[in-house]
Amino acid sequence: MNILLVDDELLELEQLDYLITKEIPHVNIFKAQDASQAMQIVKQHDIFLAFLDIQLPGKPGLELAKELTLTYPSIDIVMVTAFQNFEYAKTSIKLGVIDYITKPVIEEELTSILKKYSQLGRYSDQVMSALQIIHQEYSKKLTLDYLASKIHINSAYLSRKFQEEVGLGFSEYLNDYRLKEAQKLLVDFPNLSINVISEKCGFNSQHYFSQIFRKVTGFSPRDFRSKEKIL
Repeated sequence: MNILLVDDELLELEQLDYLITKEIPHVNIFKAQDASQAMQIVKQHDIFLAFLDIQLPGKPGLELAKELTLTYPSIDIVMVTAFQNFEYAKTSIKLGVIDYITKPVIEEELTSILKKYSQLGRYSDQVMSALQIIHQEYSKKLTLDYLASKIHINSAYLSRKFQEEVGLGFSEYLNDYRLKEAQKLLVDFPNLSINVISEKCGFNSQHYFSQIFRKVTGFSPRDFRSKEKIL
């Protein structure tokens, strides 16, 4: 798996490199110090995950994120910044980035982001491609047939490979991923309504979202938000 790190501070790049390879040893790390270098790397390599500093010389990190999401929508993007600014976080979410962390990077926070990627190096190219599409398009209406057509293989074959390698069926994995994204939104954006979060995470209705959320977590979305706020 190829991971791109973009930061104009060499020490920050080295720290991220160290922490990521500590969590996921078998990855290829590419480093850039500005948007221009980053785009050159993306053009030459199949990048799966990118960590972008918001404060970059020349083109800012948020503009780079916007360019990447438009040109290379399959790349998962995490924004990194020294400023705990709600507007930055809100803009990042609108751009479709998967997460937002602050400097100095806390190892536990980074590890929680990397958990879902720790097994990716062991997956076949077909399953990797399917996961990449799920991570990028989970907010949309996704079907197994759609995934199979995107990566040009038979849907029955993809279903079998997905179950064998991931250990979950496609629908189960998709719901699990959507619920984890919903949990982050509930905590990080307390002013977002339950209905908006439900829609952003790809659920057909708020009622169904609340049902499956309670079934998996033991709490309603509203109670989960209250509980996490207290903690």
